[in-house]
Amino acid sequence: MLLAIDCGNTHMVLGVYEGEHLLGCWRLASKIDRTEDEYFVQLSQMMDSCGMDWRGIDAMIMGSVVPSVNAVMRRFAEKYLEVEPVFVDHRTDSGLAIRIGNPAEVGADRIINGVAAHILYGGDLIVVDFGTATTCDCITAGGEYIGGAIFPGMEISQRALFSHAARLANVPLERPAHIIGQSTAECLQSGILWGYAGMVDRMIERMCEEWGTTPRIIATGGLAATVAEYSDHIEVVDDELTLEGLRLIYQRVG
Repeated sequence: MLLAIDCGNTHMVLGVYEGEHLLGCWRLASKIDRTEDEYFVQLSQMMDSCGMDWRGIDAMIMGSVVPSVNAVMRRFAEKYLEVEPVFVDHRTDSGLAIRIGNPAEVGADRIINGVAAHILYGGDLIVVDFGTATTCDCITAGGEYIGGAIFPGMEISQRALFSHAARLANVPLERPAHIIGQSTAECLQSGILWGYAGMVDRMIERMCEEWGTTPRIIATGGLAATVAEYSDHIEVVDDELTLEGLRLIYQRVG
């Protein structure tokens, strides 16, 4: 079995694969002070709850944007799984050609998403990942990463608003009855949901204008399905895109 780990700034997602089949998937809070022993206890308990034995894991691949976690996860892999983990970065033979000035600046998550989107969907693509930050990345039909954009994630933007505006209270992210809000709650919901989706859509439009093509728009990340309801351009929501990218890269280099 392959253990695939996507470590972001807010969450760490772990998936266990048997061949191409995802057997189980779990989400943990990303904590830089967690030890390899704690990761082992959590993984073994989660797998046990699904009727799986962690001893069946014979390979591990990880994409991380939190460098301080990598050393801990290497110790975890070597101590408990007795495997040499693969860590994805710009030097990995992922099959994706990185066509920007400094490839080292491209985060592992963006490379992994690009690989998965290119293999699974083909053609020119924009991959939008709704995480702690929201990223938009352009992948050509020939499998080239040509750049993208990064802006604050929706949850960060929401928290910043509420922490800096004394008279605005947090509201659930539910579709408001009116775009022109009839109450403070509706105004906030309209601005957060319709406003954020509008920002993403406009970014996509400007990218398409500069690129001179009409790519497919693939979304992933924790809030992808939520934002897609309000977007005019998102075509596909793939919650497992990053895990699939990890599996595909391991298939190539493992």
